[in-house]
Amino acid sequence: MGEEYTKTSCVASIKQSPPVDFSKPFDIDWVEGKHILVTGGASGFGYGFCQKWAQAGASIIIADINTKAGSQAAINLKKETGNENIHFFHCDVTDWQSQAALFKEAARLSPHGGIDCVVANAGIAGKEPLHDRNKRLDAAEPKEPNLAVINVNLVGVLYTTYLALWWLEKNPGSKPCSPETDPAANKRDRHILLVGSIASLGPIVSQPLYGVSKHGVLGLFRTLRASAMLEGVRVNAIFPYFIETPILDAGARAVLAGGGMGKPEDVVDAASRLVADSSILGRGLCIGPKCKVKQQADGEWIVVSKESAGEERAIWEAYADDFEDTELFTQRLIKVLNGVVGMRGWIGMFKDLYGAIKYGIFG
Repeated sequence: MGEEYTKTSCVASIKQSPPVDFSKPFDIDWVEGKHILVTGGASGFGYGFCQKWAQAGASIIIADINTKAGSQAAINLKKETGNENIHFFHCDVTDWQSQAALFKEAARLSPHGGIDCVVANAGIAGKEPLHDRNKRLDAAEPKEPNLAVINVNLVGVLYTTYLALWWLEKNPGSKPCSPETDPAANKRDRHILLVGSIASLGPIVSQPLYGVSKHGVLGLFRTLRASAMLEGVRVNAIFPYFIETPILDAGARAVLAGGGMGKPEDVVDAASRLVADSSILGRGLCIGPKCKVKQQADGEWIVVSKESAGEERAIWEAYADDFEDTELFTQRLIKVLNGVVGMRGWIGMFKDLYGAIKYGIFG
């Protein structure tokens, strides 16, 4: 008879906060005074984020490849909110130098000299297939695939995240993230918000490259929320379902007819909760159609009629249990990472140790 399996949780070790309590309100005024950088901020969700947070008194950097739309967005938001700390910076997220210049300028324009939050929002809805349906069998070789969606949605996000981890740790007056943080008193922050998609959580069969890019964002989130503590940075993510925005074309709307779509305001609300509440660490929120639900005795939720008792919700947690039960390798690696945090003075030795571990694993 085999040994009884023992469940081992690493939640405390990675400093993950408890599940998000959606019945508990958050105060949007907690973003007042924070300096927030949003890629893809000239339109769509990005503009909605900038609008909401600028109204609450945050200073905003709108980064976008569309110079005309970005410049106009900054002008409109200043006029609408009376907030002068709103700036546009042209940025091609697929270009490393362009992003490096963006972060440098964002820090320079910051009222306090640092960056509190980075939202990796820039993305495109590329529909390029991975296979050529119009291929010629007599051709000598296939034509090169268009990987723009990978470059924008994944490589661009990796550049943004890499730079964010470097700049956030340098944020003047900030402290390492903690679930015990008081968001009302904590004006400085170190926060990365990743923007995934429902395609991060399941397949969209007609768009393999888009699915690859958004699954990559999910993988980045699931990994970083356990390791970004090295820089004292908290990492959260949102995963919107099909949302009623111009990016959703007529064909997609026809396919979804009768199935319901999410609302942009629910996406903005979910992102705002994560940005405003600095005690939320390592949580991913999925945003879909609003419906009335009721929780059963076993903890599962079921959809009920509008007349039934229950609560209306459009926001749910995704991948909430990654570190509730972990295998031995993950447990040991997290202990090493915690050791690095606790022994900053011995960082050189730990770099050597990490190099040895890496060599032993990958050769």
